Formats: sequence, C-alpha cells, structure tokens
Amino acid sequence: MPDVKRQLTRVGNRVAVWLYGVLNGRASSGRRGVHVLVITTSGRRTGVQRSTCVRYLDTPDGLVVWGTGSGSPRDPDWFRNLRDAKVANLRVGAKRQQVRPRELVSQERDAMWNNVVLAQAPEVAKYAQRANRTIPVAILTPSERAPI
Repeated sequence: MPDVKRQLTRVGNRVAVWLYGVLNGRASSGRRGVHVLVITTSGRRTGVQRSTCVRYLDTPDGLVVWGTGSGSPRDPDWFRNLRDAKVANLRVGAKRQQVRPRELVSQERDAMWNNVVLAQAPEVAKYAQRANRTIPVAILTPSERAPI
C-alpha cells in the first residue's frame, strides 16, 4: 500500500506543477494567504531535473521553505535533492529565478522554524508532530540579480 500512496503523490505533484505553469501560479494553493512556488533541482541520484510545488514564506533574508512531507516520517525527496543542490530554479507566479539554497541548522533553524514558519503558518505544526522528526528548513537567496 505505501507504494501506491507514493505513486499517487508523485502523479498529484506532476499535475500540480503542470497546473501551476498553465495558470502562472494563480490559484496555486487554493487558500488565500498561502503562497506556493515551483522549485526545480537535479535529482541527487539521477541528475534528472525534478520540479515540485512547495509552500514558502517571504522574509528579508530570502524565501523560506520547509520539508514536512505532509507528516511523513522521512524528509521529502524534494528537500533531500535541495540539500545536495548548489543552485535551484524557482517559479513564483510567472517569474522565474535561479537561487542558492542553504539548509538552516541548529539555532538558526530553530529560530526560523519557531519565529517565522510557526508564527506565520501555525497549521504546519500538526505535520511536524505527525512526522515526529525535526523538520528541515532552508532559505533560498537569488544567485543572480536578474531573473532567469
């Protein structure tokens, strides 16, 4: 049964990425005030470009993303790929940009998780509780001034 669930998740992600592109990010989350981007990185084992829709928060330091995996007991594949990436490509609405991802660790991670993520999106706490693991958090900063 877990394989079926994983395959359905992958198909759902492909549909979401396609729909995001068709609509230029409009209605991407289905909820007002919830912002979603598409992040593309190389697969850490295959090198194949992988895209997924990810919720984010805009901060003065850059865009913050986190990997709850909807409460999965392991870090989501997209975050594990991001961890290994030197650069990633983003699509936020119709705008495309190359970014440098940096996983936050230790006190920096805890501060961002508690003071930004949970403060602005308290509903994600239920996924962290279900996952029973430390949720990884990354900051995405532009690698170039000009969008790609």
